[in-house]
Amino acid sequence: MSPTGTTGAASRGATRAALAILAVAQFLLALDYSIVYIALPSVGNEFGLTESSVQWVVSGYAVFFAGFLIVGGRASDRFGPRNLYIAAMLLFGVSSLAGGLASDTAVLLVARGFQGVAAAMLQPAVIALINTSFEAGPARNRALSVWGTVGASGLAAGVMTGGLLTTVSWRWIFLINLPIALLCILGAPRLLPKETAAPRRDTTLNVPNGVLCTGTVLLAALGLTQASSRGWSHWSTLAALGTAAVLLALFVLRERTSERPLVDPMVRRTRSLLVGCGSTALYMASVGNMFFVVTLLLQELRGYGPLSAGLAFLPMAVAITVANSVAARLVDALGVRLTLTLAFLADAAGLLMLAFQVRGDSYVADLLPGLLVTGFAHGVTYVVMFIAGTADVEDRNQGVAGAMMTTAQYMSGALGIAVLVLVLGTDPGQDDFGRAFVATAVAALLGAALAWFGLVRTAAARPGPETAGGTEAGTGPRQEERLS
Repeated sequence: MSPTGTTGAASRGATRAALAILAVAQFLLALDYSIVYIALPSVGNEFGLTESSVQWVVSGYAVFFAGFLIVGGRASDRFGPRNLYIAAMLLFGVSSLAGGLASDTAVLLVARGFQGVAAAMLQPAVIALINTSFEAGPARNRALSVWGTVGASGLAAGVMTGGLLTTVSWRWIFLINLPIALLCILGAPRLLPKETAAPRRDTTLNVPNGVLCTGTVLLAALGLTQASSRGWSHWSTLAALGTAAVLLALFVLRERTSERPLVDPMVRRTRSLLVGCGSTALYMASVGNMFFVVTLLLQELRGYGPLSAGLAFLPMAVAITVANSVAARLVDALGVRLTLTLAFLADAAGLLMLAFQVRGDSYVADLLPGLLVTGFAHGVTYVVMFIAGTADVEDRNQGVAGAMMTTAQYMSGALGIAVLVLVLGTDPGQDDFGRAFVATAVAALLGAALAWFGLVRTAAARPGPETAGGTEAGTGPRQEERLS
């Protein structure tokens, strides 16, 4: 083999190794969000938590994840995504250990909060490393497809793994993270590409704005939780929602007046990114949060044990994995706009199937068809929404762009669960579960409308000399054309 061939093969091998360790990190983040679902009854029983309170074991992670993501994106741009990847994974491992050894509710929720902060640092670093390591177009789409395969599968694998581990002890849902985190920490210095440019020391983290963002989501979720248990007119509900509104106004004001806001104004005006943010929010409000509803349906209404409930998600996990593997090819054949629209429509169809079958007792006849349809659509949606959202963003802003999309995703996750708790009530019956599935289906239909009317339809692009000229690869008009 020629030296050039050897170098090319080595380069491809290094790129695959880097993508593998990034995919493992993404799997861990998604896994840790959903792995607690099936363990919630066990955690609630040990610590004496009500159904409206136990949701904070999930939401505590999602709120801090969402609130600090944009700060994480800034930190990735300033310190370099590779350095942030290692530091965030270390924090994730330590907080997982604390959660597994928690002796009371307060320690457990603090550990979940720190897991969320670590995830907020890790997620934008992962997306930035992918988007700066692969050229925009088919190569990046394939990389995002692999990344999306393990990311979306992690949500489904989380509930299955949680079911298996909870049969031993719910504490293992946290301790299982330790060997994965250690593998990533040890492998990152050797497998991830070194920074090709000096970190941007002029980038400010603007922590106050990040705190305002986190406080807004936290108090909004708290207000909705209080509304479900104490009513809309209770002083605690009104105080939480009112304070959330004030913090939101302060956040918007600071973003508009700060010399160095969390999100660059030019990035905020990128149409495809805004559509991507809306898509991730509606994805999480639909098929992302359906795991919460299905888990409660199986355990509270159908009487499934943790192991049986976890295994019930296995066919869905397989469908997600299959969909992830073909998502990039669907984009090449249909374009991003049509693929994302159809994926959201299929999400809605599967969720409505579950809504209309809640009275049935058969898993195979009543639950499995809806789980398979939503599983396949889920897998396609997850990959394509990130392809669409990051398509027109310059490499230097990929960290913040990825953070914006994931912020919208997990803010929607935390607030969506609070809304679903309201819909389900304190003692949910069949009709309550039906209404919860309908609510998630409505979110999926809104996602389809956003994708169809929000993304620009143009002719498919082909590589041309412009990408080698004055504009950066992955930006400008040609990248917009790939959204067709």
